[in-house]
Amino acid sequence: MEFTVSKADLVRELSLSQGVVEKKTTIPILSNVLLEAHGDRVTLTATDLELGIRCSCPARVKKEGAGTVPARKLLDYVRLLPEADLNVKFMENHWANLTCGRSKTKIAGMSRESFPELPTMPAAIAEIPAKQLSSMISRTVFSISMEESRFTLNGALLLLKDETMTMVATDGHRLAYVETAIGGQQAFRALIPRKAMGEIVKLADEAGTDGKVIVSGDDNHLFFQFGDRLLITRKLTGNFPDYERVLPKENTNIAKLSKAEIRSAIERVAQFADERSRAIRVQFLPGEVRVFSSSLEMGESEESVSSEYTGPELEIGFNAQYLLDFFRAISQDSLVFALKDQKSAGELQPAASADGNSSSGARPDQYRYVVMPMRI
Repeated sequence: MEFTVSKADLVRELSLSQGVVEKKTTIPILSNVLLEAHGDRVTLTATDLELGIRCSCPARVKKEGAGTVPARKLLDYVRLLPEADLNVKFMENHWANLTCGRSKTKIAGMSRESFPELPTMPAAIAEIPAKQLSSMISRTVFSISMEESRFTLNGALLLLKDETMTMVATDGHRLAYVETAIGGQQAFRALIPRKAMGEIVKLADEAGTDGKVIVSGDDNHLFFQFGDRLLITRKLTGNFPDYERVLPKENTNIAKLSKAEIRSAIERVAQFADERSRAIRVQFLPGEVRVFSSSLEMGESEESVSSEYTGPELEIGFNAQYLLDFFRAISQDSLVFALKDQKSAGELQPAASADGNSSSGARPDQYRYVVMPMRI
């Protein structure tokens, strides 16, 4: 195999594969990237057996074929080359000769035969704006459980219906729910692993403002195609919790807050919270919300912010980090905090989502974030 490719094109596609390549593996071939030269393109494939990516870039192919080389080593070396065309030629012993200007290098490769085959993408289920899917991921991914034993919570639920797309994530202490209006797709339900969600966001960023993603799936895998780039991931198996039972229906005490004010107050107060529990006390009073924290080792702190709140006086404990995650995920300047009583879960929403309107007149995404209270 021999081809010539632009250094910039190769670096861009190699960079996208790095999140998939297995860094520490007992199977050496999984540390390699598969290069395949056909027609006028070179295709790059990487996999860790759970997640796979296939992307391509234009190339002048002198001799078609395939070979594998260490993905990290190839990227680190090519990135240091001058901006010019790079000639790649694979030898009989599977080594790759790289020539760029006066630079000549040989990289030890491995046979293409030992590289795993990726499954073929079935018929499309839906075509979604890439930015829309990426936005839903950024508002839910932080609620995914980090405990590997709870494998059904190690990803997010993607739910496609006739007119809506929904994504839900929970770790048992909080739940993030996003629903957006979108039509033209088949009904579909699947659990997307956390690692795959991170790679989807990267590919969506590369796809640009108007980029689309084609979604498909079979019994074991999910497929996300962004133009010439394809991401394949194994589905998570098992039953996702009944999230509809968790979404509050009787939180009638509403506090409307400035995001900047409450975020800054909690960030300061959280400096004095217990480092393990991150617990703070939040007190809701007519016209204001107060936040407190204290620890025997570090001291105590108290802040007060103005609020449109007319309900009864309530004091509830929350994990400060859980609240801050929500504030960072929303772009709106104001939010609502809905409560029932001291013992029930609180719910946060962006003000526009809670009101059911937006400045553009379009129906906004419904974004609901439920946080369980803590005993303090």
